[in-house]
Amino acid sequence: MLLRGYAIRYGILLVMAFAILLFSPSGLLAASPPQPLQSWEYRWGDSPFDADKRPQWLQSGSTGWQSIDSPSNPPGREGHEHLWLRTTVPTGDWSDPVLFITSINLIGQVYLGDELIYQYGQFDDQGRGDFAGWPWHMIELPEKAAGQTLNFRFYSYYTSIGLWGQVQVMERIEVFKQVIHDSAQDLGVSALVLVLAILATIFAIIGPERRGFGSIALFAYASGLMLLAETPARQFIADNPLAWDTLRAGSYYTLPVALGLLLSYWLEGTAKRWITHLWVIHLVYLVLAIGLVQLGVVSLSLTFPVFDVMLALTLPMMLALALMRFQRLTLEQRLLVVSFTFFAPLLLADMVVAHGFVGWRSVPLSYGTLAFSLANAAIFLWHYRHTQQQLAMVNETLEQQVAARTADLDRLVQELEGLSRKDPLTGLHNRRHFDTAFEHQCQRVKQHASQLSVLMLDVDHFKQINDDFGHDAGDAVLVEIALLLRHHLRDLDVICRFGGEEFVALLPTTSRIAAESRAKALLETIAHQAFIHQGTPLRKITLSCGVATYPDHTQDPKKLLRLADEALYQAKHSGRNRCVIWEKTLEVQGCMLGRQQPQ
Repeated sequence: MLLRGYAIRYGILLVMAFAILLFSPSGLLAASPPQPLQSWEYRWGDSPFDADKRPQWLQSGSTGWQSIDSPSNPPGREGHEHLWLRTTVPTGDWSDPVLFITSINLIGQVYLGDELIYQYGQFDDQGRGDFAGWPWHMIELPEKAAGQTLNFRFYSYYTSIGLWGQVQVMERIEVFKQVIHDSAQDLGVSALVLVLAILATIFAIIGPERRGFGSIALFAYASGLMLLAETPARQFIADNPLAWDTLRAGSYYTLPVALGLLLSYWLEGTAKRWITHLWVIHLVYLVLAIGLVQLGVVSLSLTFPVFDVMLALTLPMMLALALMRFQRLTLEQRLLVVSFTFFAPLLLADMVVAHGFVGWRSVPLSYGTLAFSLANAAIFLWHYRHTQQQLAMVNETLEQQVAARTADLDRLVQELEGLSRKDPLTGLHNRRHFDTAFEHQCQRVKQHASQLSVLMLDVDHFKQINDDFGHDAGDAVLVEIALLLRHHLRDLDVICRFGGEEFVALLPTTSRIAAESRAKALLETIAHQAFIHQGTPLRKITLSCGVATYPDHTQDPKKLLRLADEALYQAKHSGRNRCVIWEKTLEVQGCMLGRQQPQ
């Protein structure tokens, strides 16, 4: 909520400033154009103070002043951290005059005559103070200021001391106009680049070119925030110079990291390794510098010269490494190097102007930032489109392959399903299939008031067959019996190998009498069947069978299996080779105790 309140507050102020500029009456327009301050004089050191704590150098008779052309970095500094400058306020027909200063290095006071009219930063008893940021300054001037002496007192441990940029008297409204005019381009480019950063972030999250779009996003965030932090209109958004310069430093120091990531993504071999080393060095400096500033160990202002020296060395090296491989690059990689070649000199020129190696002038850094960002975005969007087309083709092929594989898998599943429900020896259904079929038949007979019979069959003396003729002969007997079961029972009937030498058959819509008839016919056929294994006749094979029918024997069809098993048990004990129909007396006799009938 606090950030939202600030945004609304300063947004309204910015809109009001634009409205004032657009709709201000002609009477507010300056009668005199802005006039730079000239005829500067300087002297090193700090002034002593009199009993009233007024600087003695403000007295008109003070000596030791020397002429200078510019109020920035007079000759002979030689370690001095204190500087005084003076000049005269020019005459002009202003209605609301102010003194506009682009920047002060690092803190200062302004005296009109012997009166303190402005102070930036805090001076201690020794005339020193901490860095407070680099904002622009608008100092109100009294109506009779023309012709009076302006004295400036500075303290700076920075590489530069004094005033930097424009120093001129102008109308207050003209200051607002100039600030907004000078900020419009950078604000527009910053907004566009930050939007590009957000889009690149989205592509980095969801797209295949994650590292490339991530590098684009990092560069766009760094350059966009740097432009925003440098634009004069920042003071309309939030009047906190030190916070803005911290943001500026962080984004500025991130630029070579982002540039190195971009170049190392495209380049290969030795160039890639060297550029990687360079951006890692800058990353380490970024973390150390901002960390030490936040801990209060070093001044933010002192981190800029060290970084600029590094950048003056590493940026040309990155450019040279990229140009060395120019002939071996693809078309889009060459476009990247060309845009970098355009951006790097602008960045270096801005640094040279900032340190006063050349006279103050505006460097169109925003043009280089925009061109480099758009070139990289175009490259990666082209690659993204190309990759998407390839992925679409691959996906189409994969879909066809997946469809074919799915069909194969369906067939295999069906085959496996069938195998999982069949006995591998006899080819009959197994216990798993019987359980499912029995459950289904139990539900059906209840719903349709139908009949259901269950036959439980067991091979008599099967153990002796295995003992006398071997297990292969026993298996052959089971296979033969399975064939006879299929032959004598209907297709509607469900025949399963229940386990070992035991079989079970479900006979839907079959009465007790019909089930008994089929069972006896089956037992008689098997008893007269000659079983031969590998040319050796086997002894006579017989079956015992138990029969139970719904609803004759129970009102719960699920009990049929147990009742048929009890009847089978009785058939075994009553002589084998016979069919027994379940009766109530079988349950009373407890024939199921132990379930260990004779073979």
